[in-house]
Amino acid sequence: MMKQFQYVGCLVFTLISANVWAYGSSGGASACVKPKFTDFTPAEHSEVATGSDFSFVASDNTAINTLKVTVKELATTLKIDTENNGTFKVSGKFPASLKEVYARITISAKSHNECVGDAGWLVHIN
Repeated sequence: MMKQFQYVGCLVFTLISANVWAYGSSGGASACVKPKFTDFTPAEHSEVATGSDFSFVASDNTAINTLKVTVKELATTLKIDTENNGTFKVSGKFPASLKEVYARITISAKSHNECVGDAGWLVHIN
């Protein structure tokens, strides 16, 4: 009887340890890597003129066709240039309809592996 318990105990231990190792491995699935946004111009909390330019850089893993940018929830026309290192220089203009108001530039996009990244910054439009 004792020998049967030893066999059962060894079997249970083997199954548990195999499951623990399987849980810790990547299993071949790629990790979620969100796109990153940097180099915001003008700087956060700056005072800017109506219709002036803004820009930022989107990381090389950005699926650029998923990029959405709004200024105080208004869409704006963007110019997107691919840099030599694979990143994207994104630029646009503050809408002329925004005057004497604080406005957040809101950015969102997916990466090539479908992970969503977002960012933004606040400026005061004169």
